[in-house]
Amino acid sequence: MLTFTAAVFFLLITPGPGVLSTAGVGSGFGYRAGIRYVSGLFVGTNLVALAVVSGLAAVVFSVPALRTVLLVASALYLLYLALRIALSGSRIAFIERRSEPGFLNGVALQAINPKAYAVNTTLFTGFAFWPESLLAETVTKFVVLNLIWIPIHLLWLAAGVSVRQLDLGHRTQTAVNVVMALSMLAVVVLAAWSQLDPHA
Repeated sequence: MLTFTAAVFFLLITPGPGVLSTAGVGSGFGYRAGIRYVSGLFVGTNLVALAVVSGLAAVVFSVPALRTVLLVASALYLLYLALRIALSGSRIAFIERRSEPGFLNGVALQAINPKAYAVNTTLFTGFAFWPESLLAETVTKFVVLNLIWIPIHLLWLAAGVSVRQLDLGHRTQTAVNVVMALSMLAVVVLAAWSQLDPHA
């Protein structure tokens, strides 16, 4: 179980769309919006885990066309979310500051986040430590995963809010938000590339 716990920590702490967008929402919109967004991510990641455990994800991803559709949807949605973070201080009509990512945005991101499926598949299909009871092992994995998931995402949110509270100039704050958004996009592009190219 210690190996599983270490794997959870390292898989979650590494930057992916979830944690990077959490920091971005914190930086662009503050704690209140960030907590709503993280709550959505939390529900979404557990729904993805249930899909992996139940075998639903394997069935869905066994259809090549559907897999491609989900990858494209993921890329487009993350581009949209990244734009909202990058332009959170903008006066552009369709993306004003009041348009804060919230609970449903978090759920939606995890539903189409390639890293969420990859991480949950790795964790729930590997690291067997309770061979006499698959149910007990699965429940324990859910508990451990969430006990690590919550503080890690709250730390990333706090990091984003800390940047916001530095009271940086408008240009500097916008530059920070753009860097966070681009980092989020870079991670998802790499994840999508590795799924499309088995030799990557």
